[in-house]
Amino acid sequence: MELTKDYYPISQWAEGDQPREKLLLKGKQSLSDAELLAILMGSGSRNESAVDLAKRILRSSSDNLLELSRLSANDLMKFKGVGEAKAITIIAALELGKRRRGAEVLERKKISSSRDVFEYFIGIVGDNAWEAFYILLLNRANKVIRDVMISEGGISGTVADPKKIFKLGLDHNATSIILCHNHPSGSVKPSDADIKLTRKLKQAGDVLDMPVLDHIIVGDENYYSFSDEGML
Repeated sequence: MELTKDYYPISQWAEGDQPREKLLLKGKQSLSDAELLAILMGSGSRNESAVDLAKRILRSSSDNLLELSRLSANDLMKFKGVGEAKAITIIAALELGKRRRGAEVLERKKISSSRDVFEYFIGIVGDNAWEAFYILLLNRANKVIRDVMISEGGISGTVADPKKIFKLGLDHNATSIILCHNHPSGSVKPSDADIKLTRKLKQAGDVLDMPVLDHIIVGDENYYSFSDEGML
């Protein structure tokens, strides 16, 4: 392909400067509006990179995303390198952004005590005939980001992989974790294996600055809290 002066395809850029790779390496906040728009379009034209094309489109809208969102598909298709598919992708992405701003903020449950954790999980594991291990991922305000089942086993035990647990915490930007599993027998007394695992995960959480706040064992309408019992 014959290139015009000063034109370099994105594939020839340093990896850390290519929009897709930059997003993966440095996070979405590191990208400019033009770079994000370039990712949506996927490619530019014969003599213009996707980023340069995105810059040109943005300049036509005074570098204002609100103004850009007012363009129709036909308006966008006037730019060389923008076909129907790219125009529709841009419009759909901007509409999603608009709806996101207008969406109601999900009211997350705040965890203030071991009882709150028990009430959260009793409906999930209370009737299980097998043992299951869950984690509760929390934000800085001790509000639930999500719960995740790590594993499930038989009547007498299950496995909890520390690498999986803390990877999930990091992936969801959790600032703390609560552990929970059930004892189908109804007894909430921790086993030696429960105690060793809790200590191991507590130490790992301290190293990663993602503290394990508690480990709850759920039985028949009752529970055991490692934190309440001074076992953390």
